[in-house]
Amino acid sequence: MTTTTRHAALPRLKMNKVPEVTLYFWVIKVLCTTVGETAADYLNDTVGLGLTRTALVMSVLLVAALVLQFRLRSYVAGVYWVSVVLISIVGTLITDELTDGLGVPLAITTAVFTVVLAATFALWYAAERTLSIHTILTTRREGFYWAAVLFTFALGTAAGDLVAEQLNLGYPLSVVLFAALIAVVAGARAVAGVNAVAAFWIAYILTRPLGASIGDYLSQARKDGGLGLGTTVTSVIFLGVICALVVYLTLSRRDRTSVEQA
Repeated sequence: MTTTTRHAALPRLKMNKVPEVTLYFWVIKVLCTTVGETAADYLNDTVGLGLTRTALVMSVLLVAALVLQFRLRSYVAGVYWVSVVLISIVGTLITDELTDGLGVPLAITTAVFTVVLAATFALWYAAERTLSIHTILTTRREGFYWAAVLFTFALGTAAGDLVAEQLNLGYPLSVVLFAALIAVVAGARAVAGVNAVAAFWIAYILTRPLGASIGDYLSQARKDGGLGLGTTVTSVIFLGVICALVVYLTLSRRDRTSVEQA
């Protein structure tokens, strides 16, 4: 057998378009959700763009980032996480525009985004027979993935605000509540063998209100129950940590995965 023949017999490896789900993934995800909350507030209130203009500007930037993301042939940490930061901001603004701008009750936005997300998962599964993020290898799968991510942010924002509004827990207790719910999901996966894909997406949704609660606690004024750091300082700190982690992952390649293709 020649060398050429041996090489032809080997399975081809194609890089997954999303990172491996590690501790780094979850840490950066929570940081991105925090930035989504504080950056949206910064642009809306501090800069004075208002909800509609902020949503338009961020949507344009998100489209540009996703165009680049889709054009790439493999996972690139910097492009991927820039897209997540932007989609977290846009997802937050969609819910804020509906509730604050148009006066739609949070109960309705929560219900609507639950249905929309469920429909996205149903269409994804019908087309691909899997909801796993470990095989995002085609443009269609990547389209379903980013649509699901957007709606998880919108749903997480609506559900988190609804819980905060109805229970009036305050920021520290809200952080504890959503962290505990994520721990329950992780425990159910580890102990009871809950489906890995379902556990992942439930935890993914819950990280949105967790990150928002952390962001609000750090940025809001002391008289409102926060630490008073402000949206500017909080956003800069968290963006700095995100950048540091992304640089590390880019250099170490610890979150890159490959999938065998026949």
